[in-house]
Amino acid sequence: MKIYLDLCIYNRPFDDQGQPRIVVETVEFMFLLEKAINKEMTIINSFVLEYENSKSPLIDRRDKIDDLLKIASEYVRYSERLENRAEEIEKRGFMAMDALHIACAEAAKSDFFITCDDLLLRKGKANKDKLKVRIVNLMEFFSEEVFKT
Repeated sequence: MKIYLDLCIYNRPFDDQGQPRIVVETVEFMFLLEKAINKEMTIINSFVLEYENSKSPLIDRRDKIDDLLKIASEYVRYSERLENRAEEIEKRGFMAMDALHIACAEAAKSDFFITCDDLLLRKGKANKDKLKVRIVNLMEFFSEEVFKT
């Protein structure tokens, strides 16, 4: 299985752990990283994730996330085709950066684009027939894919 994690997922371990949702999502994220390290799952990195992370003013967090991004076993590089696809996605109401992330997930033939951004999730579900990747949140991914019966 191939997954593309939105940068908000990588930030979860560094967010306020006093909130129950963030604690649960942090544990789920760490579980996914362990699966990737053990070659049980493929995590995809991209030029967009690296660029977005490089803009963080929080240097320690940025450096730690850079290390986490290295766990990925696939990488999506910039291409004009990818940029054109992102522009198509953006016309559907997605923010430019989100559209680039989605285009990267599609280009990598990812099974899932996982985010904790509720607005992005809603837009993804509203446009599911127009996208080539399924957008889900961490809890949904775990309930449907990790804990399958």
